[in-house]
Amino acid sequence: MKHVKIIGVPEHFNLPWHMAIEEGAFAERGIDLEWTDIPEGTGRMANMLKDGETDLAIILTEGITKSISEGNPVKIVQKYIDSPLLWGIHVANKSPYHEISDLKGTAAAISRFGSGSHLMAFVNAQNQGWETEKLRFEVINNLDGAVKGLTEGTADYFMWERFTTKPLVDNGTFRRIDDCPTPWPCFVVAATEDFCKANSGVLKHVLEVINQYTKEFKMIPSIDRTIANRYGQKLTDINEWLSITQWGQDPLSEKQLQSVQERLLSLGLVQKVKPASSFLL
Repeated sequence: MKHVKIIGVPEHFNLPWHMAIEEGAFAERGIDLEWTDIPEGTGRMANMLKDGETDLAIILTEGITKSISEGNPVKIVQKYIDSPLLWGIHVANKSPYHEISDLKGTAAAISRFGSGSHLMAFVNAQNQGWETEKLRFEVINNLDGAVKGLTEGTADYFMWERFTTKPLVDNGTFRRIDDCPTPWPCFVVAATEDFCKANSGVLKHVLEVINQYTKEFKMIPSIDRTIANRYGQKLTDINEWLSITQWGQDPLSEKQLQSVQERLLSLGLVQKVKPASSFLL
């Protein structure tokens, strides 16, 4: 058995991986795929790839693009979620802020620098016409940290995947002011360059398995109920999420990569647009 380490966020997007592991689909190919949840998100996952703590990651497109641009020896293997990510913009339930314009000049809670919550705060600010160089941040590590930060007032708003945070809206911890979708496919499969070079056949098998699972995922009987029960979500929310989410099995196109790089450059988050070969396998 070939041991392969993979990481991702503990969210419903990644259920196909867990199902494939639990049903022995990778083991049938001689692969012992070890999944680790990383609640801190993309910033930490990029560092784990860089430090060789994992072979593969299911990671936000903008975050890994920025990290590779800064020298992380990683390749984007293919798209995982082909649709945009719907980032909810949240405040504490008792916050004085009620409109997105109220958040100008306030402090954004972020899991860490280089994370999706950090980068999308820039995208949102640019969308609103705010001066991005004046953005302020409070590092909160994860969702629990965001609850503490917003409740105690050390940060003012928090951007996180809308459906993951919906239970916190439903129970009155957060209020969602607005949404900010990513302008690109949101999740990709990334691998260290060392793993790609040494295990091209294994990587091919991993992708074949997961792509088959994601192609059939929405057709699984009562999958909406399975997701709702497993992730503590309302059935109506899961059905809405399923309706707007598309899994991808193809490479990230050079045009899509160019769009991500150009937006990051316009935000001052990367120094230059680099050739596609720097990023794509």
